[in-house]
Amino acid sequence: MTAGETHRAIEATFRIERARLIAGLARVVRNIDLAEELAQDALVVALSEWPRIGVPANPGAWLMALAKRRAIDAFRRDKMRERKHEEIARTLDETLGAPHAIAAIEAAMDDDLGDELLGLIFTACHPILSPDARAALTLRVVGGLTTDEIARAFLSSEATIAQRIVRAKKTIAKAGLGFEPPRGAERATRLPSVLEVIYLIFNEGYAATAGDDLIRPALCLEAQRLGRILAGLMPEESEVLGLLALMEIQASRLRARTGPDGAVLPLTEQDRARWDYLLIHRGLDALARAEALGGPEGDWGSYVLQAALAACHARSRRAAETDWPRIAALYDRLRLVAPSPVVDLNRAIAHSMAFGPEAGLRLVDEIAAAALRHYAPLPAARGDFLFRAGRLAEARSEFQAAATLTRNERERAFLLARADACDGQY
Repeated sequence: MTAGETHRAIEATFRIERARLIAGLARVVRNIDLAEELAQDALVVALSEWPRIGVPANPGAWLMALAKRRAIDAFRRDKMRERKHEEIARTLDETLGAPHAIAAIEAAMDDDLGDELLGLIFTACHPILSPDARAALTLRVVGGLTTDEIARAFLSSEATIAQRIVRAKKTIAKAGLGFEPPRGAERATRLPSVLEVIYLIFNEGYAATAGDDLIRPALCLEAQRLGRILAGLMPEESEVLGLLALMEIQASRLRARTGPDGAVLPLTEQDRARWDYLLIHRGLDALARAEALGGPEGDWGSYVLQAALAACHARSRRAAETDWPRIAALYDRLRLVAPSPVVDLNRAIAHSMAFGPEAGLRLVDEIAAAALRHYAPLPAARGDFLFRAGRLAEARSEFQAAATLTRNERERAFLLARADACDGQY
């Protein structure tokens, strides 16, 4: 393996294992910043050692073992204890007795009971944090996203997101929170924010906000795994099953979202034979259970409604068979349950497909444009409506505007191609 191949393998491994490293370390050191530092230290050592010794057979385990040793060493060094870990050491000494503190740490590091990553997410979603801070922190420490990527996901500024993350970490450290999943009533109270964050992680994998790749399958898989864990723990919660159904159905389309050259393929142009029908079956099964638990359709929560929307596409073997009036009606209801400018935009798209492009244009012009002024899908949708209405010069301008807003190279190429297609229609 060449040096370049080794470095790519290291980077890929770290992207996959980063969240687990941080979660396992945070459960013991009770400090997210320190856990991130220890995980980063492990990467630095790998970058130095692996080109010389080769990539280990189990690189994730190698990184975790190294990070564990670094964590234990950190507790042993008095200087580091004084600088960063005085509070942690005092807590351990009070509960276990000083002579046993290091042994307890080592035992905890080897304890695989429970789900450390789930515990990290529940801590990041603790009620002492604001909803925005919960989501931003989890995307950072679990999803491994940059503050810029998170800012785009939140339609916010990078500086605002960075401040949220720093404040959230300080709040967690000051409160001395544990990193284990909560139980009973506390879990039910914290569940909605956890669902929100898991879906945000899934969405970053399903449609990357920046970079050369349209999708990040590893993030989708992680979000699906967390959704399945929650569904196993809380099988009577309709919204948990609704979120799981939504992610399974959406993930079924990942392979079909790009062509052989990596170009973006919109839903209506995808080869549906490439959809994963096992995931669709799982999603529809979870949706059926969610609908049964949720009661009448008018009582469904936002995730059950979104899963029902995804199911309309999953049940259509051809794009022409899609029940757009049903989708438009579901968006009408979702807008009441979970109002947001993005839901309004998707509703406009659905109405354009069900009732014609002019219907979509009327609705999109009613959206609070200020909240979406840097959101590429808004001019992209307007461009599509105008294109289908035969207003090609206007459509071309909208597609070009959307291309300037996106940070994703695949999406930019797709939008510019749509702009060029407007010229070809004259």
